[in-house]
Order: sequence, then structure tokens, then C-alpha cells
Amino acid sequence: MGRNAMNNMLSRVIAAGALLLLAGCAHNHQVVAGDPSWRPAVPQAVPPSAATPGAIFQSGRVQNLFVDQRGMQVGDIVTIYLEERTDASKQSSTSTAKDNSLTIPGTAIIAGKALPRLETGLKSEQDFSGKGSSSQSNRLSGSITVTVAEVMANGNLRVVGEKWVTLNQGEEFIRLAGVIRPIDIAPDNSLPSWKVADARITYSGKGALNDANAMGWLGRAFQSLLSPF
Repeated sequence: MGRNAMNNMLSRVIAAGALLLLAGCAHNHQVVAGDPSWRPAVPQAVPPSAATPGAIFQSGRVQNLFVDQRGMQVGDIVTIYLEERTDASKQSSTSTAKDNSLTIPGTAIIAGKALPRLETGLKSEQDFSGKGSSSQSNRLSGSITVTVAEVMANGNLRVVGEKWVTLNQGEEFIRLAGVIRPIDIAPDNSLPSWKVADARITYSGKGALNDANAMGWLGRAFQSLLSPF
């Protein structure tokens, strides 16, 4: 092998190693608090109404004593109780069998006489049997208070919010986004998570404990799609 061929092979090996390293490092995504897409919506400030001298009623200073104080406008808060539970199982079984047999009797005719000869026979057998099963169970409980980010044309509310908890060995966070109906909001300004449409619920964390449960970059590199092993 010539020197040019060896150099080309070495360059390819180095390039493949660099691609594996990048593939392993690309999976390490840091989640940080204060992501703009999860910030609470701030309602537009309403300018104060002009005071009416000598009047008992003053617009803009009315206390709504008989109005339901549930979240209905942008910036209002709603408490979501996380009641998520999923169970799934699947089993399959397949069995097939097939037998073929063929016999050809042989005769030879020589000078008007039939002479026996060896018979020819073919036989094949096929048999297949396969089984498979899979099961998965998930459960999430807790609560998170989110903010109304948008009031849709049909009256539904788009809510979004996150909650971070800082512990001595790291941080944990819950994020929730989805669409709710005002009619589903209970008098205590709450509703269960299974009434949230198009829900996106994330529960994760970062820190020493989370890093200890994560695979290293070299292991991720060897398990990437670019790995030949």
C-alpha cells in the first residue's frame, strides 16, 4: 500500500472519529431556567380612568364582590393538578407450517419395451414460530400553576408555565403547556391535567444526580447512527 493510500485512509479514520464525537456531544442539551418560550404572559396595562369628583362610584376602583375570580384573561393564573397515568401492553404470537411432497415415477422405453428406472421424489418442510410481548407504565402526580398566555377566538385559553425546585444536589423542573376550556375550571381556579388539550408536560432536572444517570459522551458516540459497531 502506497503512502498516499495510507494518508487517505488515516484521514477517513480521523474524520469518522470526529463525526462520532460530534454525534455524542450533540445529545448533551442543557436545560436552563428563564427560557423565553416558557415565561408568563404579561397583560397589557390599562390606563386608569379619570376620577369623578364628588361621586361615590369611581370607575377603575370597583371591587367585584359577586364575580367569579377564575382565570379568564391573559395573565391570570390557573392551577393544574397533574394526574397522568398510562398503561400499555401488547402480545403477539405467530406460528406457520408448510409441507410439500412430490413423487415422480420413472419409466424408460427402449425398443418398444418399458424398462423400470429409479423414481424421483421431492419433499420440503417449513416451520416457523414466533412470540413477542411488550409493556409500559407511567405515572405522574403533583401540581403546577400556569399563566393564561392567549384567549382564543372560541373562548378557549392557552396556558403555559414552569416550576423549578432547587435541591442540594441539583434542580428539578416541571413544564406544562396546552389548551383548556373555561367551563372546566373549578371554583377554586383549578382543573386536572387530563382536561388539558394538546398538553406538553415535561418533568426533568439537572445537577449531580441527573449527570450521574446520564450516559457519557463516548458511550453516546458509539451508540449513534454513525457508529459502525
